[in-house]
Amino acid sequence: MFNVTKKSMQWGEETLTLETGKVARQADGTVIATLGETSVMANVTFAREQKPGQDFFPLTVHYQEKYYAAGKIPGGFFKREARPTEKETLTARLIDRPIRPLFVPGFKNEVLVMCTVLSHDLVNDPDVVAMIAASAALTISGVPFMGPIAGARVGFVDGEYVLNPTVDDMQDLRLNPEQRLDLVVAGTKDAVMMVESEAYELTEEEMLGAVTFAHAQIQPVIDLIIALAEDAAKEPFDFTPPDYSALYEAVKAAGEDKMRAAYAISDKQERVAAVGAAKEAIIAALSDEQKEDGNLGSALKKLESVVLRGDVVKNGRRIDGRALDQVRSIVCETGLLPRTHGSALFTRGETQGLVVTTLGTGDDEQFIDALHGNFKSNFLLHYNFPPYSVGEVGRVGSPGRREIGHGKLAWRALQAVLPAPTDFPYTIRVVSEITESNGSSSMASVCGGSLSMMDAGVPLKAPVAGVAMGLVLEDDGSYGILTDILGDEDHLGDMDFKVAGTEAGITSLQMDIKVAGITPEIMKSALAQAKAGRLHILGEMAKALTSANEFSQHAPRIETMQIPTDKIREVIGSGGKVIREIVEVSGAKVDINDDGVIKIASANGEAIQKAYDMIYSIVAEPEEGKVYTGKVVKIVDFGAFVNFFGKRDGLVHVSQIENRRLNHPSDVLKEGQEVKVKLLGFDDRGKVRLSMKCIDQVTGEEVVEKKEDAE
Repeated sequence: MFNVTKKSMQWGEETLTLETGKVARQADGTVIATLGETSVMANVTFAREQKPGQDFFPLTVHYQEKYYAAGKIPGGFFKREARPTEKETLTARLIDRPIRPLFVPGFKNEVLVMCTVLSHDLVNDPDVVAMIAASAALTISGVPFMGPIAGARVGFVDGEYVLNPTVDDMQDLRLNPEQRLDLVVAGTKDAVMMVESEAYELTEEEMLGAVTFAHAQIQPVIDLIIALAEDAAKEPFDFTPPDYSALYEAVKAAGEDKMRAAYAISDKQERVAAVGAAKEAIIAALSDEQKEDGNLGSALKKLESVVLRGDVVKNGRRIDGRALDQVRSIVCETGLLPRTHGSALFTRGETQGLVVTTLGTGDDEQFIDALHGNFKSNFLLHYNFPPYSVGEVGRVGSPGRREIGHGKLAWRALQAVLPAPTDFPYTIRVVSEITESNGSSSMASVCGGSLSMMDAGVPLKAPVAGVAMGLVLEDDGSYGILTDILGDEDHLGDMDFKVAGTEAGITSLQMDIKVAGITPEIMKSALAQAKAGRLHILGEMAKALTSANEFSQHAPRIETMQIPTDKIREVIGSGGKVIREIVEVSGAKVDINDDGVIKIASANGEAIQKAYDMIYSIVAEPEEGKVYTGKVVKIVDFGAFVNFFGKRDGLVHVSQIENRRLNHPSDVLKEGQEVKVKLLGFDDRGKVRLSMKCIDQVTGEEVVEKKEDAE
């Protein structure tokens, strides 16, 4: 009934297995990849015909984590997996980016790739496994795919690269000083196609070494996919790329000069209008048959690419007239918004980000429900890209894949320099509002985010800047590396290469390559040129912060205190009664964790001190011989009980009330009266013994008894 094909190999510390032929047999390609006990099923289907008039490649990649894979039931009321989580969205992008350029040029049939996590061993991250499964499924499906690719994760500990570190190793890297890198690389047999990383001030040489190491480690995986395809691949889909060379020559003859003139305009809005006018003029000059040709859009795009790319490589000239390694003019401002905790406006050419920082308490931490467990995050970065930022109208809705991906890139770049939570016990939320865009707005978010947090008084280890690099690689091997690329240069170039970091090293690297043939030498040159650009931007940012910034008066102050873990119950009280009372009386927020660390937050310093004193009185032990101010809570025949230390009461014996004999304590005391007492000690049963008579009730000073000389 089943025609199962299975291939296995030892990969690092685990066994990698690829299997097809048993499940989802109606899909064009299905592979279940298993690493350790983490299994991901990838299913590929594609349309046999192109939709009429479609001038783009409609590839859709979905990645789904099923809670049953880790033996969990989803939270919430519905108990069902709902909208994609941030991890699912980012992983779908991670798979999409390296495979998209590898489909045969001109293929525009709809393709759907669905990756489903079936089992998770909590050790091996399913994202890399899903990438391998998707590549294998595409390779055996018959779709015109010029793969396969494979991916690997790399860590960096004690100067050594680590293949596929565990999930726990990659969790909260900034709290683990030994682990300095979380890098995912995807590539073919001959070339690196995609890099995504979170790093902790690695040098350019260390980062390039990690990419090279990963590319070497994926080679046996690519061989395994090829071995699977040799036994299980379907017949290749009959597809011949359309030949529109004659149409292109007609388009070129009709308007190459107009297109060159349009791309010589440096202002973006004027250039866009001129390019549009040039296209209209070209189309008007074509015959009716040529106008109806479905490849007209491709021919126009090719002309744009040739015009832009030729000037870069041959003449070293860019659209806006800059040198290849020149960064656009930069203006940095901080403290723009009066009521926010921190704000910055970062403008680089025609790209601008208004970035705002808000400081919160432990109550504001984000709870993340992941397959490998639930955890909190005290650093949030959200990126918004409204249509007006590029002068367009459009639908405004919830964040899309692009917004989530760009926000995560900036998050990775900045979190490497955050202070430890024990040193700065705040929840930090950074929001980047992109108000203009022509070039990398994610790197503008990094620069603006760094400035905004410093404006809010966050003690960053060092400022962080980011720069987007581009590449134009010609068929003869000549190339030009571009610093601070424009949107058109990104769209028509061969590489999008974003590098962020401090003066000391790289904190994040993201790379997407659209063509094979990017050599280590080219990458090395690009990294060196990116470093020069990054240092220039850091210098411009330094001009905006000439002195140390203090907390906004509107930001909460947070004080921390450590209590013994056996006292946590006393501070919380039965049903939370005690801690609610502390919050109500003091007006401060109080948060206690399982380790006995208490965070007290308020914009009012007096409220923090009051809450601190109330908690201290509960957890601290009274000191023998010390004088306390208390309140009489009960009077009995043999003395009075005084509440003198938090919830703690003690007995003042009738003989210790005054230096004279009393008939009854009520002769001088009444309930609710404030008195000063000295802690004499504890009796054999641990009961507290207090004294009033040795303390002056007015001054609180200890009274020294005078002994009369014996006659």
